[in-house]
Amino acid sequence: MAAEEFVMMDPAGYKAIGAGIAVGLAGIATGIAEKDIGSAAVGAMAENEALFGKGLILTVIPETIVIFGLVVALIVGA
Repeated sequence: MAAEEFVMMDPAGYKAIGAGIAVGLAGIATGIAEKDIGSAAVGAMAENEALFGKGLILTVIPETIVIFGLVVALIVGA
């Protein structure tokens, strides 16, 4: 019988996969959140134009989720 060879993946590869998953899932979650908030903000602004500032701020808030995902990816990659 021939000896079996075990091929180990480089730990840097696992880090890269983890960082990619962190940023990717954070980006998907942000897209879903901005879709819902954006449609509600546009509906509110259609009725009252004075709500533009509040709608803009609420639309930008989910972007912090991607920033957190990027920070996690940088920490995992270090």
